[in-house]
Amino acid sequence: YPELLDWLACELVDSGWDVKHIMKTIVMSATYRQSSVTSPAKGEVDPYNQLLSRGPRFRLSAEFVRDAVLQASGSLVKRIGGPSVRPYQPPNLWREVSHFGSSPATAQVFVQDHGEHLYRRSMYTYWKRTVPPPSMVSFDAPNRETCTVQRERTNTPLQALILLNDPQFVEASRNFAERILLAEDDDDARIRFAFETALSRLPSDEELTLVRETLHQELERLRSNPNAAGAYLNYGESRRHSDLPMEEHAAWTTVASLIFNLSEMITKG
Repeated sequence: YPELLDWLACELVDSGWDVKHIMKTIVMSATYRQSSVTSPAKGEVDPYNQLLSRGPRFRLSAEFVRDAVLQASGSLVKRIGGPSVRPYQPPNLWREVSHFGSSPATAQVFVQDHGEHLYRRSMYTYWKRTVPPPSMVSFDAPNRETCTVQRERTNTPLQALILLNDPQFVEASRNFAERILLAEDDDDARIRFAFETALSRLPSDEELTLVRETLHQELERLRSNPNAAGAYLNYGESRRHSDLPMEEHAAWTTVASLIFNLSEMITKG
C-alpha cells in the first residue's frame, strides 16, 4: 500500500519525528481496531485479508501476556524507569549453568526481589541470557543470545500450565478476585465486571450461566475443605484482604483464573 506508507511517512516527518504519535495513529485507526471475527461474505470476498477487511489475530508476546494479567488484577506497577527487577522464578535454575561470580551477570544464585519489584512491567525483568525467565521462554520469548528477526508463536500445553500454576499468575488471579469482590455486591454483576475488565466485553447469557455454576461448585467444594482455600490464597507475597471470607475469595480466584486462561485473554483479536 504505497499511498498509505507515503502518508504515514509524511505524518511522521510533520509530527517532528514523533514515533509515539505515529504508533498511536496506527493503533487507533479504524482498520487496526477491527475485530478478527469474519463473516461468510468477507471470507468469500477477502479470504486472505489482503483488503484488510478484518483485524489480525495472534497470541500476545510473552511480556504482554504477563503485563495484561497484572493489569487486569490491579497489581501492575506503572512507574516508568529504574533498574531491572527479579520477579518470581523457580529456585536454583541459575545454579545449573552459572559459575561463581561477583556481578549480577555472573552470580550463581538467583535472589528474588520483593514488594513492587515483583509487579513491574515485564520490560524491566532482569534477563540472564544463559537462563532466561522460564515463563517468558514458554511463551516463545527469545533467549537474546542471537538476533531474532521475528518471534515464533506456538500454542502448547506448557503455556496453559504457566497460566494455571506460576505463582505470578496464581497471585494475580487472587488479586483480581479481590478486585471483583470489592467492585460489586451481586454475583452476576461481578461476573460482568470481570469479563469487561479482562476481556473488554460483557459475557453472553450462556457464559454467565457457566461461570455462575462454576462459582457455586467451587464455593461448595471449598466450604467443605477450608484448608484448601487457605493454601490456594497463600500464593505470592502481596497481602490478602483479610475482611473477605476465605472460601468465597478462593472460589472467585478460581473464576479469575478461568478468565485468565481463556484464549481471548492472551490473544489479540
